[in-house]
Amino acid sequence: MDDRPGASLAALTPMNPAYQHDPHAVLRPLRDACPVARDAQAGTFVVTGYAEAHRVLANRRTWRDGARAEEAALLVRRQAAQLPPGVPRTEAVSILTLDDPDHARIRRPLQRAFYARVKTCRARVEQVIDAALDAIDPTQPFDLMAAFCVPVPVDAIASILGVDNDRLTDFRDWSEGVILGLNPFRSAEQTATLERCRAALHDYFHDQIARRRAAPQDDLISDMVALQAEGAAINDAELAINLIALLVGGNLTTTDLIGNGARLLMLNPGERDKLLADPGLAPALVEEVLRYEGPVDITQRIMAEDAQVGGCPVRATQAVTAILRAANRDPAVYTDAEAFVIDAKRAPHLSFGGGSHICIGAPLARLEGQVALLKLFQRFPALRIVAPDAEPKWRTLPFFRGLEELVVQA
Repeated sequence: MDDRPGASLAALTPMNPAYQHDPHAVLRPLRDACPVARDAQAGTFVVTGYAEAHRVLANRRTWRDGARAEEAALLVRRQAAQLPPGVPRTEAVSILTLDDPDHARIRRPLQRAFYARVKTCRARVEQVIDAALDAIDPTQPFDLMAAFCVPVPVDAIASILGVDNDRLTDFRDWSEGVILGLNPFRSAEQTATLERCRAALHDYFHDQIARRRAAPQDDLISDMVALQAEGAAINDAELAINLIALLVGGNLTTTDLIGNGARLLMLNPGERDKLLADPGLAPALVEEVLRYEGPVDITQRIMAEDAQVGGCPVRATQAVTAILRAANRDPAVYTDAEAFVIDAKRAPHLSFGGGSHICIGAPLARLEGQVALLKLFQRFPALRIVAPDAEPKWRTLPFFRGLEELVVQA
């Protein structure tokens, strides 16, 4: 274990220009020097090694609720404290930060309904992707993020949820607004936007739940209402907050998965050619994008009991932050870890977390990424970045990695 300044979580955000430019140039020496380090300012252990991160994430005897953390765990406690007063915790936060028994009680019916929908939604996802591609004018340079990567995930989840087409504009606006909740350093103006959009989505989903109860449709909300009627112990407020979380998590991260993947294929034309020659490589492509340039930097756990992490003693109630981006390129696990190779045989990445809190949206993200990237390059096989040598325009949202803009030419 080490207390060196390089272990600071603040240095692992866009507030550090070096990290914004190349996160791996910052993470590599940190991981090599000490895969488990202590950030006293944030009050967390910073874990950058694959083996150590995997052990933490697979450990089901950990907590996600930051309110359980020691007082020194300032970052997770601060996030846990940002709740409206007088509202039960299960109606104010999603399964992302709930612990058992509430986590299992809510997740099980939601996962059952959501996974069943994903198994049957490929045609819907393809329709959304084809419509986005049809709307692109290939005779002119265009921003791939705005034209394709941003609208596809939100329109896909809207279709699965059963959002009416005439409400899509509002739905997109609200979904972009609630993403601000993922930024622990947001401004007062951004907080106001977040609260406006969160309230609008809350009202929208409560209205839709009531409507589906009266007149079921072929969508996820109706599926959940049916499970409630069968006895699933989840109330309307809990359902609404988790539908919002499903929207937020799937929107942002899948946008970045598609955008990062498209950029990597344009920068590595040999890998693009492999995909076009063998479309069956689409699943492997998505797994390599998630490993090599995944959308999410970190995930956190609170220790429920004293434990050893990489030989370092960690006490119960102490916070541990797994740096997924560092673990996914650990040369101790991945041969030629710094190379992007879509058909390489590699150990599973950690981009979806692990244990009981493994990302519930993973099946849909994988499906959207596979279909979107394959269809994009089948439609525009010569797609290229207009200024490949220019500094990429990465977004500045802490702990996430995605492009703000990607101007391309077909």
